[in-house]
Amino acid sequence: MKPALLQVRDLCTHFETRTGTIKAVDGVSFTLERGEILGLVGESGSGKSVTGFSLIGLLDPPGRISGGSITFQGQELVGLPQADMRKLRGKRIAMIFQDPAATLNPVLTIGQQMMMAVQAHGGMGQGAALALAERSLTRVGIPDAATRLKAYPHEFSGGMRQRVAIAIALLHGPELIIADEPTTALDVSIQAQILAEMKTLSQESGTALIWISHDLAIVSSLADRVIVLYLGRVMEFGLVADVLRAPLHPYTRGLLDSLPAMADPGQKLRQIPGSTPSPLHVPPGCPFAPRCGHADDRCRSDPPPVGDHLHGAFCHYPLAGST
Repeated sequence: MKPALLQVRDLCTHFETRTGTIKAVDGVSFTLERGEILGLVGESGSGKSVTGFSLIGLLDPPGRISGGSITFQGQELVGLPQADMRKLRGKRIAMIFQDPAATLNPVLTIGQQMMMAVQAHGGMGQGAALALAERSLTRVGIPDAATRLKAYPHEFSGGMRQRVAIAIALLHGPELIIADEPTTALDVSIQAQILAEMKTLSQESGTALIWISHDLAIVSSLADRVIVLYLGRVMEFGLVADVLRAPLHPYTRGLLDSLPAMADPGQKLRQIPGSTPSPLHVPPGCPFAPRCGHADDRCRSDPPPVGDHLHGAFCHYPLAGST
């Protein structure tokens, strides 16, 4: 049996600050198969983006991976020299960032930037690189790609810039793409188009996708499985349909209840009480306990796993449907 495309075990990413240690990612584990789409969801500060950056070695000091394992096609990435990581990054593992305007160089044409991305991994001349860039732009739905290669980022709309970022990620046919909230700043219609395109591309090419988002509604329409994070720890995981239909963790239930679609017309939107505590002062035991209506003194100890490997959570008082 072939190993999973990606295996993450007890990943810990810490930031050492003057006032203490921030455990941005605290013991996260998951696997990802070829062609699978995995959603990482949670509030701001839950560790979603840091998890993504950790996977491809894009952590700046004082951030560092302090423990755990990241295995990509059998190769351990934790501790891998930067020269070897650069050979993987962009070619076999690509990332789409939240704001393409911040990642695209405003003084270079789209064609120049895409050629640089192609030639960074060598073995292709300028003509072949431009032809590959044109095919990639066409693939993500940009019309008249040959002409648009000569344009600058400011000549594209927000949705088109995001398509360019996706096209760059697809240049080398990576086995894994990590998308960090790439549709957050886009209007709903463009967002829906990009989600449909990403799902189709994943199905056609077999590329695995990690979709990082705070929006469960988006993840529900795109992902196969979902992991719910809070303060750097996994609260719940499972098939999207199972997690949305019968959440086990009160935090997941709170996220679902906060969706506008869950409220009756004229009623106030529900919200999770309180606010996320400082990552420097994470409470002992279940980190969600101070905001949870089910919590008691028992929740001061680490919660046990409930459910099974298909749908599970970490909670002392799981909701209906647990075993």
